[in-house]
Amino acid sequence: MAGNDRLRALSEHGVSIWLDDLSRERIVTGTLAAAVRDRHVVGVTTNPTIFRDAVVRGTSAYAAQLRELARQGAGAAVAVERLTTTDVRDAADVLRPVYERTDGRDGRVSIEVDPGLAHDTAGTVKQARRLWEAIDRPNVLIKVPATPAGLPAITDLVAHGISVNVTLIFALSRYAAVHAAYMEGVEQAIELGADPARVRSVASFFVSRLDTYADRRLDAIGTGEARRLRGLAGLANARLAHRRHLRDLESGRWRALAAAGAHRQRLLWTSTSVKDPAYPDTYYTAGLAIPGTVNTLPEPAIDAFADHGTVGGAVPDGAEVFGALAALGIGYDEMVRRLEADGIAQFLTSWRDLLGAVERYLSEEK
Repeated sequence: MAGNDRLRALSEHGVSIWLDDLSRERIVTGTLAAAVRDRHVVGVTTNPTIFRDAVVRGTSAYAAQLRELARQGAGAAVAVERLTTTDVRDAADVLRPVYERTDGRDGRVSIEVDPGLAHDTAGTVKQARRLWEAIDRPNVLIKVPATPAGLPAITDLVAHGISVNVTLIFALSRYAAVHAAYMEGVEQAIELGADPARVRSVASFFVSRLDTYADRRLDAIGTGEARRLRGLAGLANARLAHRRHLRDLESGRWRALAAAGAHRQRLLWTSTSVKDPAYPDTYYTAGLAIPGTVNTLPEPAIDAFADHGTVGGAVPDGAEVFGALAALGIGYDEMVRRLEADGIAQFLTSWRDLLGAVERYLSEEK
């Protein structure tokens, strides 16, 4: 099977392939448009690390705008927001035909609020609204972290017609709270007289980072049972989330919202590139080829699936996996709590690195 045929098969199976990368170079050289045209890519996600790498690696592509921002006397925070919203706006225009063709289901481009606002509800809402207005494209998703402070922000934004990508979800209980926050936002939108069909949302559930954490602990234990459990936590957790998702769609609460025209919040699998060379490089893409979901993939993961990926495969039993991990002293709650904190810290570090790089460039231009 040819590469594009494998990607087509994944798409026809019901998986929306989104590219987990964006840079100005991708936009101006046409490689983003080529991915949409030739690789069945129907969306784009970004995060602070992606933008840091894009700007630091491709400063020449941003040079003209940075010079203009320096001339205007812009500070680093303003400059970063201008750079990133420009890229997302232009990418949204590239994806606009997909958005129109899929009636808004795909063709989406995500941009994240400042990770320093992860524990600030009001600050998250304020910046999310500013980003939404600055980009001014209907096919944008504002990324909001699934922290306790992020949950009421999700409700507020959805209630006021802003589509959201809820990120940094590791725990099943937090995923349930995210979906409840989305439904509450839809309910409030209906109470305000708004059309709930205007809003779309995805819930970004992190996958491979669970294995990175659990496998490190399992390797330290070193028993045969520990070796058996390597690489099972990520897929098991994601499959349990999908089971919860299907159960929620059967609830009376959701059925009432769907009858009013609301769109379901799709599960988006993220952190699906393989970190451990012991696993096949299509491990998570194949294991999470679930109809109705989104998989956001970096380009190497897309290339790997195009080359030799197949849909399907054995799926670990989630209850058995986490019960066995707990018996070895690897508790679920401890694991997901640590991963959420680490995820916020990693994005905050990337954001500060980006601000620092832009600040240095602006200072050199003054």
